[in-house]
Amino acid sequence: MELLAEVSPRLSRIGGIVDPSSLEEDSLKAAEDAAKRRGIALPYMQVRTESDLPKAFALMVGHRASAVMIFGGPYLWGFRAQIATLAQKNALPIVYMYREGPDAGGLMSYGTNLTDAWRRAAIYVDKILKGAKPADLPVEQPTKFELVINLKTAKALGLRSGHAPFLGAHETRASPSPASRAAASGKPAVI
Repeated sequence: MELLAEVSPRLSRIGGIVDPSSLEEDSLKAAEDAAKRRGIALPYMQVRTESDLPKAFALMVGHRASAVMIFGGPYLWGFRAQIATLAQKNALPIVYMYREGPDAGGLMSYGTNLTDAWRRAAIYVDKILKGAKPADLPVEQPTKFELVINLKTAKALGLRSGHAPFLGAHETRASPSPASRAAASGKPAVI
């Protein structure tokens, strides 16, 4: 929410795309609270099938949304390239939770580093396989968060790299990675 407000100062309405099958109510509630504090409306649309995406964007445009946030899990993850394409077609900045969103053409992401999270999970599995009792292992929270910005999308939206989020980005992408181009085409990536 804060990042969108930084790049779009006149932000008054953000459209949310929600995957009802894996809705993280805490994330949605936190976004609603942040929007309310800033005086921003946050209507959201539930997307159950791929064919719901164009309808969701049509509703967002009809409600004069000035940006899009994704609230969802694995199902929407598979459609990140289609979501980014619809956002670009409608000149809407879009924020994802993970770096693969900007890789697919979305504007930016801010969230945990999934590679690091999987690495930490493997360390837990290793400890358990070596005899540690799961109940004795401490609960860990993510420690790596990344801000990734797609510069090509930013330029297409008329955003300048002097905006505050650009200055603090962990990574900027001039174009999609080979893996995201492959995901968008439906073909496996050869990296």
